[in-house]
Amino acid sequence: MNRHMFFMLAGAMSVALPAIASAQTELTVYTAVEAVDLDRYKATFEKSHPDIKINWVRDSTGVMTAKLLAEKDNPQADVVWGLAATSLLLLKTEGMLEAYQPKGVEALDKKFVDKDNPPSWVGMDAYVAALCYNTVEGEKLGLKAPKSWDDLTKPEYKGHVVMPNPASSGTGFLDVSGWMQMWGEEKAWSFMDKLHENISAYTHSGSKPCKMAGAGEAVIGVSFEFPGAKARSAGAPIDIIFPSEGSGWEAEATAIIAGTANLEAAKTLVDWSVTKEANEMYNAGYAVVAYPGVAKPVEHLPSDIASKMIDNDFEWAANNRATILKEWQKRYDAKSEPKS
Repeated sequence: MNRHMFFMLAGAMSVALPAIASAQTELTVYTAVEAVDLDRYKATFEKSHPDIKINWVRDSTGVMTAKLLAEKDNPQADVVWGLAATSLLLLKTEGMLEAYQPKGVEALDKKFVDKDNPPSWVGMDAYVAALCYNTVEGEKLGLKAPKSWDDLTKPEYKGHVVMPNPASSGTGFLDVSGWMQMWGEEKAWSFMDKLHENISAYTHSGSKPCKMAGAGEAVIGVSFEFPGAKARSAGAPIDIIFPSEGSGWEAEATAIIAGTANLEAAKTLVDWSVTKEANEMYNAGYAVVAYPGVAKPVEHLPSDIASKMIDNDFEWAANNRATILKEWQKRYDAKSEPKS
């Protein structure tokens, strides 16, 4: 190759490379998934779809829900991936979601899919209410492990229970919603009044109460099952307890924001979110996933977690969310941790 031809080719390549790079679609994806998991999801998806780049925007469930609602008239996200189904139902009622039936969605357990056809959201996994009890601290203080939700109101637990704030944490809201669906509103508020007497703090993270129990900063953390299993695997002296009355639960779910300029790329991401491969990845962080037969047993958790999950009316929870949170904050917010 002579020098003249070489420089012509080099020049042509220098023009072509930026053009190739600019062909990559960037998706702004809002999420409440634990930050530690996001890198592996991004890497796996982008390896199969190098023409699409995910840009995460991450915060806790309540904060992310409020952010999306505030942006209703000027949406900044293309996709919401890994937000509570009750939050997505709230966005749906505001006309903020693009209905879409992902390829292969029929393989999912129906309780993880929006009832409308086409669905406005599709589920990924479930987080299930559980208690983390520090056996060492409990023994020191002469406190036996609770067996039920009702046990948490016993006077001896005063100052030794931590739970998430339902206004900022999806885990906190699934607890409150679950109690109301199990017992009715009157009994649930009465229970929460008594529980409040024993609460040392309401956290703004659903996993934090289990982490606090694992570290000995609390005797009992009201949380969800997986952080407990993780803490115990790391050597924390905790028992993971599913209360005898049953456990509220929430589905993490995915949806497309209506009006996105990147609709085809958004559909590609949602298609991937329901695949068996994606659900196998969810199982690394959640014991219950949307794709039947995929979930493998998680160390330190029972194999029958699904049997402990109450019948959950997502529509009811979403429709009553604002009223519940307003009343909860009026009654109990004084014990919430400062927001960082």
